[in-house]
Amino acid sequence: QLQLVESGGGLVQPGGSLRLSCAASGFTLDYYVIGWFRQAPGKEREGVSCISSSGGSTKYADSVKGRFTISRDNAKNTVYLQMNSLKPEDTAVYYCAAERPPAGCVAYDRANRYDYWGQGTQVTVSS
Repeated sequence: QLQLVESGGGLVQPGGSLRLSCAASGFTLDYYVIGWFRQAPGKEREGVSCISSSGGSTKYADSVKGRFTISRDNAKNTVYLQMNSLKPEDTAVYYCAAERPPAGCVAYDRANRYDYWGQGTQVTVSS
């Protein structure tokens, strides 16, 4: 069974950090573009970041640029989202998604281009 599983969410104070993981099972992520999305209550799903299959190209939403870093470890079949300087407005359910090759990070925030999705992990930023 092909699955993506996110982990690493939780409750953190403003200014704190979390690292989200997106692990694949049943397939290898090596050739897939991976996107991170988030959805806050009452809001549309928002593209947060993307990483190319090689890791050589990354994209970020303006709202997280300079605070979030996406990376991948193909040997561990895992993609990470390091989130620093967290703000209350970062509170959301975070999802990772994988797109089959050939693909890139152009227009990464179009959710309907992705083939596989994880179940999401909750991130809450609050004092």
